[in-house]
Amino acid sequence: MDIRNITAMIKHRKILFTIPNFITAGSGQVLINIVKRLNKNSFSPTICVLRKGGRSTEIESLGVSIIEAPFIISTAPKYSMLIRAWNVAQLFREHKFELWHSFHYIDDYTEPIIARLAGARNWIYTKTNMNWYRRSWYLRTLLASKVITLNSSMNEQFFSNRIFRRKVHHIPYGIDAEIYNSKVPPRLNLRQIFGISPLDIVAVCVAHLLPVKGQDILIKAMAKVPNIYLFLAGRPDDKKYAVVLNKMVQELSLKERIYFLGNVEDVPALLAECDICILPTKDEGRKEAQGVALLEGMACKKACVATEVPGPLDIIENGVNGLLVPAGNDVSLADALNKLANNPALRRALGKASRERVLERFTIEKQVTSLEALYDKLLCAG
Repeated sequence: MDIRNITAMIKHRKILFTIPNFITAGSGQVLINIVKRLNKNSFSPTICVLRKGGRSTEIESLGVSIIEAPFIISTAPKYSMLIRAWNVAQLFREHKFELWHSFHYIDDYTEPIIARLAGARNWIYTKTNMNWYRRSWYLRTLLASKVITLNSSMNEQFFSNRIFRRKVHHIPYGIDAEIYNSKVPPRLNLRQIFGISPLDIVAVCVAHLLPVKGQDILIKAMAKVPNIYLFLAGRPDDKKYAVVLNKMVQELSLKERIYFLGNVEDVPALLAECDICILPTKDEGRKEAQGVALLEGMACKKACVATEVPGPLDIIENGVNGLLVPAGNDVSLADALNKLANNPALRRALGKASRERVLERFTIEKQVTSLEALYDKLLCAG
């Protein structure tokens, strides 16, 4: 067969990506980065959301279609689940999606059923969290063609049995190292706004305000660390927790050194104002699957401190390209912050090694290349 005919046959394979929304879903930016770089000569991507909003218009400006439709259903009542799944599948059949890639974070197993009924030959999902406490995760995995993991702990804890092990592909998230770099100017002028000297040490934690993110541990640590300022950047997703954090800052007399910034869109500029990045995730609940904020700080050559939980354990080699501390331990975290604050040479060395680590393993280009190879393998096998 002529090579041109072969090329024509594999062009524009139709892929559907599913994600709850681009408003609160943490994988939203990752998915945007993927569809921006996906080879349009080989793949034709469409995104389905349960609810439009947020950055949906940005996706459409890339020439990528967005469908607002249910791609999951309730499993109850069980007797009618298949007929309801069939009815939902009809919304997708006309599009003739060959491959369906889910970024949904829950343990739903109706999505692969709907995908198959809609005509998709392959359904895969990215495991975006460390939850594994329901049997429905087993069903979701059994029905998947492949599963993409973000850290090695997932492979060991969830997918070590013989059946699941064959399905797993380890493809960590990647970031845009051209956007996240040490040459970005401090255009937010936060030091000037808060009256912080250019010589003062500023730490930052980029994470939505949720108990599992460990901002309360970080605030306790800050009470033991003099002469360091802290920016907490992230939406108050848990309102009660946000109130608790603000109260802690007041009670520990830290209101002159800790500032709540809310959601910050220009994260590269935020990082340009800071010396240290912190990810104090707890070892409980919805633990860190990878820690994209950590990678962003590392790409900007910042000295980083993270807790010893899945995700950061794959990224940081303690003392080489960052510091790791036990999760939930404010004393150890304070010691690490003091160590970095008092040693500019260590901060520079860790920051340099951090960016090298990102360029070696965690760029968006490497992620997309790995995904395209997996898609090609599945579609050609189908």
